[in-house]
Amino acid sequence: MTTADVTAVVVRLKLSLLRNGLRQSGGRRAAYVVSAVVVLLFGALQLLGLAALRGHAHAESVVVLLTAVLALGWAVMPLFFPGGDETLDPTRLVMLPLRPRPLVRALLAASLVGIGPLFTLLLLTGSVVTVAHGGAAYAVAVVAVVLALLVCVALARAVAAANSRLLTSRKGRDLAVLSGLVIAIGAQVVNFGAQRLGSSGLAQLAPAGDVAKWVPPASAIGAVDSVSSGAYGAAAAQLALSAGALAALIAVWSRHLTRLMTSPDGSTLQVSAEPAARGRAGTGLARLLPPGRTGTVMERSLRYVWRDPKTKAAWVTSLAIGLIVPVFNALQGTGSVYFACFAAGMLGIQMYNQFGQDTSAFWIVAMTISSGRDAYVELRGRAFALLVITLPYATLVTVVTTAMLGDWARLPEVLGLSFALLGAMLATGAWTSARFPYSIPQEGYKNVAPGQTGLAWISIFGGMVSAALLAAPVIAAAIWANVARNGDSWGWLLLPAGAAYGAAITWAGLRLAAPRTAARLPEILTAVSKG
Repeated sequence: MTTADVTAVVVRLKLSLLRNGLRQSGGRRAAYVVSAVVVLLFGALQLLGLAALRGHAHAESVVVLLTAVLALGWAVMPLFFPGGDETLDPTRLVMLPLRPRPLVRALLAASLVGIGPLFTLLLLTGSVVTVAHGGAAYAVAVVAVVLALLVCVALARAVAAANSRLLTSRKGRDLAVLSGLVIAIGAQVVNFGAQRLGSSGLAQLAPAGDVAKWVPPASAIGAVDSVSSGAYGAAAAQLALSAGALAALIAVWSRHLTRLMTSPDGSTLQVSAEPAARGRAGTGLARLLPPGRTGTVMERSLRYVWRDPKTKAAWVTSLAIGLIVPVFNALQGTGSVYFACFAAGMLGIQMYNQFGQDTSAFWIVAMTISSGRDAYVELRGRAFALLVITLPYATLVTVVTTAMLGDWARLPEVLGLSFALLGAMLATGAWTSARFPYSIPQEGYKNVAPGQTGLAWISIFGGMVSAALLAAPVIAAAIWANVARNGDSWGWLLLPAGAAYGAAITWAGLRLAAPRTAARLPEILTAVSKG
């Protein structure tokens, strides 16, 4: 079979996979058609918008940076959406008698079939139309569009091949849970950048654009602008950079493809003897924790944060948003040092639905709870594990925000408020965990099992309102200190007062929640096991 025959077969295979997938249900066909129309309409509007920039002084900076962002999107797409294209998994072809080079060409051609490549083509076309002036520039533009598109596709394929074992494993599929975090943070960054550009204009893009026009595949678009300016030597160098990047990516892709199709994976290798199990006291983490059940619970909770995909996603999201909100507002000049309390609030939410995070494994914990004392130690260990991360993080965010705003006089006051708010959320979180538990499905993107949405709303938002009411004395003291113009004199007292109040309210909340937890173990176990 020749290379052309292999390419044709693989392209037809891609079309068959797409067609058979759409035949599964009418809802899937409707969703695909609607998404295709929306994406292509958005791409067409972007093309027209880019064309409208033609002649603008900083149009080159816009289009080369846009191309660089497109390439970044293609690079991360296989990591967060491994199921979006079944042909991204080359291990499906290992049993076929195909050589790597013809297979690479065939897969590269198949990669050009789909909505994503068409959307990218629209944006690249709009980019070259924006900066092309003259017949020579348009001739180079055709080559530049093809080069840039192939670099983007080859980049996605090389990343997918390099991480193929990961993407087809359970951990790789769990990685997609974090995609929502990336989108949320990216949206905040884009929003911040748009506000900065709206206030200062496109001139701010010039320094970054000068660098990006020499980075493939944006260098291909930069070559079109260089030809329009008469810099033919620079244009040749920029095209050569993109062509070299394409050749390097194909070589890397081919090497990983060869390794995948000729090397055994873990399922075909004999498992070596496992070392003897280590006791809890032998691990580095355990030595830093208190002895007894409290330390055991803390270690278990911290391991959930590190190993469980959904718990990790929730924590990383809270950490990121808790920093983004105060810092971005400070950068825009509209922030307040009190926004730093947002970090403590976001992390305090992690105390809610503590038993739901264990899912069906909670029955093991439930068997060790036979009294209110056992329940209290369990809840205390979970609260301590949360404080190990939250206290230093909330302090760090507060110090960073204060430094950015230069309002050092209010640092003790804001820290006291953060500690009081955190203590109130730990108290209400322990109580609502026992009173309104709900299940968190392990598969998919849902964080609440069907039929339990109301419980989740009551647990989280009801608990947050209760936490605000519990922290009201410290909030009122802070308001009084500022209204009475004694903030500089008395504000520093809020740090020890807030810390002491937060500790006391946490202890009281755990004490009240413990007997309810012990009494409601069967109901809690039933609720958290529904997912």
